[in-house]
Amino acid sequence: MRAFPVRTRPLRRVRALRGRVPLAVPAVAAVLAAPLLVVPGGPAAATAAGTAAGTAAGTAAGTAAGTAAGTVPVSSTAAVAAAGRQARRVPARSIVHTWFDTQAALAGGTHRGTAAVDGDLVLASPAATRRRGGTAYDLGAWLSPWVRPGFGVTELIPSWQARTPGDSLVQVELRGRDRDGRLSSWDTLAEWANPDGRVRRTTRSGQADDLGRVSVDTWRAARVQGVVSWQVRVTLMRRAGTAAAPAVDAVGAVASRLPSPSTPVPTSTPGPGRGVAIDLPRWSQYTHTDHYPQWGGGGEAWCAPTSVSMVLGGYGRLPMPREYRFVPTDHPEPWVDHAARYTYDHGYGGTGNWAFGTAYAALRGTDAFVTRLRSLREAEDFVVAGIPLVASIAFARGELSGAPISSSAGHLLVVAGFTDDGDVVVNDPAGRGTASSPVRRVYDRAEFERLWLRASGGAVYVIRPDGAPLPARGKRRNW
Repeated sequence: MRAFPVRTRPLRRVRALRGRVPLAVPAVAAVLAAPLLVVPGGPAAATAAGTAAGTAAGTAAGTAAGTAAGTVPVSSTAAVAAAGRQARRVPARSIVHTWFDTQAALAGGTHRGTAAVDGDLVLASPAATRRRGGTAYDLGAWLSPWVRPGFGVTELIPSWQARTPGDSLVQVELRGRDRDGRLSSWDTLAEWANPDGRVRRTTRSGQADDLGRVSVDTWRAARVQGVVSWQVRVTLMRRAGTAAAPAVDAVGAVASRLPSPSTPVPTSTPGPGRGVAIDLPRWSQYTHTDHYPQWGGGGEAWCAPTSVSMVLGGYGRLPMPREYRFVPTDHPEPWVDHAARYTYDHGYGGTGNWAFGTAYAALRGTDAFVTRLRSLREAEDFVVAGIPLVASIAFARGELSGAPISSSAGHLLVVAGFTDDGDVVVNDPAGRGTASSPVRRVYDRAEFERLWLRASGGAVYVIRPDGAPLPARGKRRNW
């Protein structure tokens, strides 16, 4: 989970210790009173039964390949949809997600010792050798084309999908270019591997220059005008003298320019997701209290791996028993311990790194990435398509009615559906999994939407089975 600077008013009695969720007396659970179309058999079975979801069948025309001078142009996003005068009052939430995930996309850009083979980015003839922690690594790098989202970007959050056998690893870096043509430094957003032998997954917060700085998994522009284009560099490393080398299936980032957190958030009008809910396992993070201090200690620190596990469990994509043999047999739901171990960020000191969560999920037969949504109406499109979302929120005491904890500086949970009235059906891992503190509960739409957009800018993990379609996006470019 992640701690956020909520600037509208101070969070009273909120401990922002590496994003941990403060313990609190469980509140009375919200009652699922409204009849829902609960779709059994996990998320893949959830269809938009009876809702002609009517979103324009705009295909993502174009991996914008073959555009001039190695630049990928992306349409600028429109302002938040709102009727009449309200639309003119609400600042735009400009968000564009760019994903290099095809043979053509990965064959483009600039290769230095790498090649695109069968849709993967691989080491071809290593371009250099680097020593890392006393060990020599052969390496090659791929630089994406410059991406121009069409607005001044103030935040970038990368995602990637990679396999790192043996002692291999990947390094993910970003840089920006401002309207005067000045370049930022290359900033490291991740040194990542799975499993975790010689390599400790880490981020490097604090890198900064005149154009930007790194905060855990997010690159933030130093100036309000932001940057007009960005570029990602992926370095593939294998231990010198070995054959075990990484392969990257996909890499990209979500670029955004959002209103100030103090800007009022209008409540979206419920849409096609009303009455649709996805059946998921219901697991509590507190089942794992005091497990593995070296990976966060369970309990209040494990909302992210518990949420990811509930989504993977809904898809039937949990780890095999041999993969969590390190977990004592008397530990319930050992796959959550597995997720915590393999999403733990040793630089940040927690399991709430957004990109580490999706990179882990992508190793389990899913396509996964981080993006931002503009409203719960966009979240409804995913639920209708059978895709639950891991969402990032923060709230002070009394701000989220029916929550099982009183406040949190950063908390992740699963958006699993909507009631007939449009309120949000969640699997909240902070519930104790008891009759008095259930995991499955309902949150008021206006409260949840405000807290989610204010705290994380609408950040979500999108996790879907390989080959499962995303919602039609029309003119939207944030997935």
